[in-house]
Amino acid sequence: MQISVKDTNSGVLYKLLTGLVIPRPIGWISTVDENGVNNLAPFSFFNVVGEDPPHVMFSTVRTGDKNKDTLNNVLANKQFAVNLVTEEVVEQMNTTSNVVENTVDEFQLTNLTPVSCELIKPKRVAEAKAHFECEMVHHYFLEDHKNGGACIVIGKVLMMHISDEILLENYRINLEKYQPVARLAGSNYSKLGEIFSIKRNL
Repeated sequence: MQISVKDTNSGVLYKLLTGLVIPRPIGWISTVDENGVNNLAPFSFFNVVGEDPPHVMFSTVRTGDKNKDTLNNVLANKQFAVNLVTEEVVEQMNTTSNVVENTVDEFQLTNLTPVSCELIKPKRVAEAKAHFECEMVHHYFLEDHKNGGACIVIGKVLMMHISDEILLENYRINLEKYQPVARLAGSNYSKLGEIFSIKRNL
């Protein structure tokens, strides 16, 4: 089957993309608004995009041409924290995906513990095992959209917080203790499963 993007409903395209591009890491993004209200929401259009210096990206949809609270907060103060999602907090992460009023603090909603960052104002999730403190360096609104489009945000990582329990020698990560969760399509998620190695040909 061949699918012409310009002739296909955006809902169908979303279903295909999220079903094919898997598994996707989840960026659990925490921000704060001008009134000091914390916001916490998950984004599976997320990844690391460089290491020298380290940068990450996430993309947020704009249904009906309306920004999500996360994007409004980042555009206002250019700061956000990334909390990495693990099996222990996946239920609370899912709760923070609910649409609520911008006056609702998702930390309180999910009984998560907010912890101050070192260099930015947004709080980080104490129950997460790793966090990145980020400063927005670029954003881009997708053009030619049909239903509000999306905005891509790129942030420079200023500080990393990594739980000692998941660190091994030489800065390797203990995957058995880390237990990250990835996003699939619909309401499906995945754990790491079987791990195999392939050496690069030099």
